[in-house]
Amino acid sequence: MRIVRFSPPESAGIGTDPLFGILNEQDSILVLRGDPLYSGIVPTESTIALEEVRLLAPVLPRSKIVCVGKNYADHAAEMGGVVPDEPVIFLKPNTSVIGPGETIQWPAMADRIDFEAELAIVIGRICKEVPRERADDVIFGYTVANDVTARPLQKVDGQWTRAKSFDTFCPLGPWIDTEFIPGSQLVETHLDGDLKQSEPLHSMIFKIPEIIEFITSVMTLLPGDVILTGTPAGIGPMSAGSEIIVSVAGLGSLSNKVSARAN
Repeated sequence: MRIVRFSPPESAGIGTDPLFGILNEQDSILVLRGDPLYSGIVPTESTIALEEVRLLAPVLPRSKIVCVGKNYADHAAEMGGVVPDEPVIFLKPNTSVIGPGETIQWPAMADRIDFEAELAIVIGRICKEVPRERADDVIFGYTVANDVTARPLQKVDGQWTRAKSFDTFCPLGPWIDTEFIPGSQLVETHLDGDLKQSEPLHSMIFKIPEIIEFITSVMTLLPGDVILTGTPAGIGPMSAGSEIIVSVAGLGSLSNKVSARAN
């Protein structure tokens, strides 16, 4: 099941507020009542064509985005580090989220901003101290993420909060797939058509169950929380006007453009 969040046109007669729906194979959307993370899957009788709507970030976290750093060995090496003994976690604010087609805003204080393609987990229930054997029980589904990073600020600060927390620095989308099973699918980035990152999900150092077990040993996760699972090697800078497409095979592609650097 692919869950989308979208903005309908006024002509559809279903209002103009953001709605959730189920995307079917005919590229039409069955409109849902409420947010499925909180209300469950409650279909209405309304449908609308995908081409008529504007897709939004499929989840707007009300709480937090938890990220895993250095979770691919080649990426840890390109960052000048070693493979960690346990997951390295940090947070991005929910105000950094944007959806498909929205513009990544280049902040004035950043000389460079980088792309980082990642698989994202959407949490479906309140959970704490989840053993890895039960990790699937708390996952609502998966989506695609771009962990945009102001790389020079990351180096200057010696920690990652400012570099990864600007508004628009967490594109998510295009939908949540509730049946996706991570395996050997490729995580990829294309920058202006050129392939920059490509590595299978099974190359992750810490797998999904380990990640959830570790994070929930530290903090409580809430419905709608998002976990970014790390990026493969090949990260690099984006330019003003560039189109950045990050994807996970079988899960979808997320496209955004980059603004000019703010004055």
